[in-house]
Amino acid sequence: MTFSSACFNICVSLEYVNRVEPTTDQIMRNKNVKRPAVGILMGSDSDWPTMKEAADACAEFGISTEVNVISAHRAPHDLARYASGAHTRGLCVLIAGAGGAAHLPGVTAAMTPLPVIGVPIAGKFIKGWDALLSIVQMPSGVPVAAVAIGGARNAGLLAVQILAVGNSGLQKKYLAFKERLAEESRAKNRNLAL
Repeated sequence: MTFSSACFNICVSLEYVNRVEPTTDQIMRNKNVKRPAVGILMGSDSDWPTMKEAADACAEFGISTEVNVISAHRAPHDLARYASGAHTRGLCVLIAGAGGAAHLPGVTAAMTPLPVIGVPIAGKFIKGWDALLSIVQMPSGVPVAAVAIGGARNAGLLAVQILAVGNSGLQKKYLAFKERLAEESRAKNRNLAL
């Protein structure tokens, strides 16, 4: 089994996990514990109200996530350990939210073979523009997908789309979601009072 097919198999019937991946001992003792497919990182716990939307979007599709606070500046060795081993633990996509200089997504991408989605977090001074510009200016060879400032929901949905590429069941769920969006838009048009 290839790495990519293993990732696609992981996301089939995973349950939402609100925190960190289970330890190997926990998995050995309890066969019902599921490994997460998406890792969600943030530099501070104050980013959680924004980043929770990524976890919620994944959960809508039955995709399990793990959530960690790891600062690229305050704990760079922890980030190196996490990012460089993420693919060996079965993660398939990483979502990294950061404000200000927003180094977390880029440094994460430099240390992993997994796709990384950057979420610019709005700060109090220039409302996230600094983070957005930092995330989209990655050097050649270190790609990071970027979503809108505060766009963690779209980051979660993009992670679902990435996982759905090789998973027809998940792809069908995503297509049904897109059809619901279209129907909601059509309903708004029908209800428009001129």
